[in-house]
Amino acid sequence: MRTDTSLHSRCAPSPVSRLARAVACLPWITPLALAGAPAFADEAAATLPAVTVTGEQASRLDRPASTASRLDLTPMQTPASVDVISREQLEARGDASVVDAITRAPGISSLAHPGNSGSSLSARGFIDTTSVMRLYDGTRQYGGVGVSFPFDTWAIERIEVLRGPASVIHGDGAIGGVVNVVPKKPARGPVSNEIQVKVGTEGRRAVAFGSGGAINDMLSYRFDISGERSDGWVDRGDTRNRMFSGAIQLDVSPEFSVKLSHAQGKQNPMRYFGTPLVNGRQLAALRERNYNVADSAIEYKDRWTELSAQWTPDSGVVVRSKVYHIESDRYWRNAETYAYNAGTGLIDRSGNTEIAHDQSQVGNTTDATFSGSLFGLANQLSVGFDVNASTFRHTNNTYTGSSGSVDPFDPVPGLYASAVPFIPRYRNKATQYAFFAEDRLELSDKWSVIGGVRADHADISRADLVAGTQAFDRSYSNTGYRLGTVYKLQPDTSVYAQFSRAADPVAGALMLSPANSVFDVSTGRQVEVGMKQSFWDGRGDWTLAAYAITKNNLLTRDTANPALRIQVGERSSRGVEGTLALALTRTVQLDANVALLRARYDDFTDSVGGVAVSRDGKVPTDVPERLANVWMGWKFMPDWTLSGGLRHVGKRYADNANTLVLPAYTTTDLALQWQTTAATTLTLRGFNVFDKHYFTTAYYTTSQWFTGEGRRVELTLNHRF
Repeated sequence: MRTDTSLHSRCAPSPVSRLARAVACLPWITPLALAGAPAFADEAAATLPAVTVTGEQASRLDRPASTASRLDLTPMQTPASVDVISREQLEARGDASVVDAITRAPGISSLAHPGNSGSSLSARGFIDTTSVMRLYDGTRQYGGVGVSFPFDTWAIERIEVLRGPASVIHGDGAIGGVVNVVPKKPARGPVSNEIQVKVGTEGRRAVAFGSGGAINDMLSYRFDISGERSDGWVDRGDTRNRMFSGAIQLDVSPEFSVKLSHAQGKQNPMRYFGTPLVNGRQLAALRERNYNVADSAIEYKDRWTELSAQWTPDSGVVVRSKVYHIESDRYWRNAETYAYNAGTGLIDRSGNTEIAHDQSQVGNTTDATFSGSLFGLANQLSVGFDVNASTFRHTNNTYTGSSGSVDPFDPVPGLYASAVPFIPRYRNKATQYAFFAEDRLELSDKWSVIGGVRADHADISRADLVAGTQAFDRSYSNTGYRLGTVYKLQPDTSVYAQFSRAADPVAGALMLSPANSVFDVSTGRQVEVGMKQSFWDGRGDWTLAAYAITKNNLLTRDTANPALRIQVGERSSRGVEGTLALALTRTVQLDANVALLRARYDDFTDSVGGVAVSRDGKVPTDVPERLANVWMGWKFMPDWTLSGGLRHVGKRYADNANTLVLPAYTTTDLALQWQTTAATTLTLRGFNVFDKHYFTTAYYTTSQWFTGEGRRVELTLNHRF
């Protein structure tokens, strides 16, 4: 697992294709097409049982989403693209992996591999953890190259996705967007329990349990625990994981509450680093081959602890504060690099790598929201601060060693070997603080203006643990802001526009090398316009957004001396995104989204054989320019639901020259659920039911690609009591 990841970024304008025009017209055509739908619904009601649709009936645009604002605004009130994947949707789709669930959201794709702890995402033409931020319950793990928790959806209540620059809310590292994974929490009410058992192909077996409710008039609790094992979809691809999430809340009074929560997980994911190209192409016969060594190892251990409080002294003031501690220990020992040798017909293995990450973070976030008036107009104001201190110790063997060559079709794995000692190499420390403010002024009952600003400062140092010297010590500062407006054309229809400015680090702050430490942060700006509507008495809603993002100050090669890097590069992205959620009848629910973009390097130079080569006009690596998701559920009998969905990811490039293409793919998932009793369901699921062969990303070298999971079937029993 190499940790020197240089991420190059760009993007540019986009001609709107016929497909794009069709998508743009869809939100306008849909309400007209549905004019006759009530008659269809009445006819269906006469022939189908009167049951509730699997899915949500109320408009999702009118439910607050905390990730996009600290003012508890709904997506309809927010001048940005916000989507929420609810608990009901997670259960209907059956995604056990958090990344699988996230990539059902509009415009989000995965480029997960062991080097980024399986967590990295692509959004709006920008990739990886330095541009697409992951949060857990609103808290970010600062400065790494990957986030290994949470990984299982069992304990998740919802997933909120904010697309586009979000530095004004969450700090640098979010030009592409932010994903906030929100766990289940204590709630008032009687105690309820839930147990789930799952078995499937590839030796998959899983069990989970959850419980929550009120203990007495003041105390309530929630805890969830789960574990899973699988043999994986490649040779020696076995995995196992377990997770715990728990919280207890004390409601001291109606105005004041305190909550203590703790979550932890342990993963041993597949020890698989991709399949190399053979004479420039992937061979289907190698789809399940694993070229890692027999004694390879990957392990992630994470612990998140938080104490939070909320105080509402009066109806117009809310004060929130949380202190937290995060620990992550990650370990890799693998033969990671594979290349086909045409002369011998074997796969040459190198890059034997042993790495340990010991990461720790403590912090506090506090904010206060005031609702009142300004100049006689309704106004909401939020102000606060964020501070944290982090340490990161990196232990490795300098990525040196080889375990010999192997036959492509029948590899004998052998054992790990490296002559270089596995010792602590460096320790990075970061102290970060920020001040932020956000305001919403209602100019009328239809028109509001929303603005926000955040000033971030970080002090980062690195100690060379081998030489016993200080490698560097420097400070970074940046200010992000957003100014937007929302206008209600009708009570259920709004248009919006916004301009925002954000910043991304050139590399993970806690992994900055002495060479990268001399560069400042990259900066980005976005213009976005859009429209949102709820229709048909809240049974449907749609959104449409168009945006343009430019990111400057990228690291690029000096044309005069390609061995050197300079900070003058640029990339840009322009695109449109649309979503549709619709209860076609009382028994049929449809959810669909599409994202079309054009991403380009505007000013970027590679070094090829020591020669500077321009990549201007090329598509950045790992960026799909076409993404779409569809899911439909049909309750065709009182106790039976049939559902299914498609996931489409457009072609991507594995190299900056755009000569190596990871082909586009579409996978199909199906599910049949039987409600055996009011409290028990039995569900048969098929994932990638047509066994589509596809590739998810390249692993550091452009010729080493990860294969996606083939057909998988599982049976799930769920009981609530």
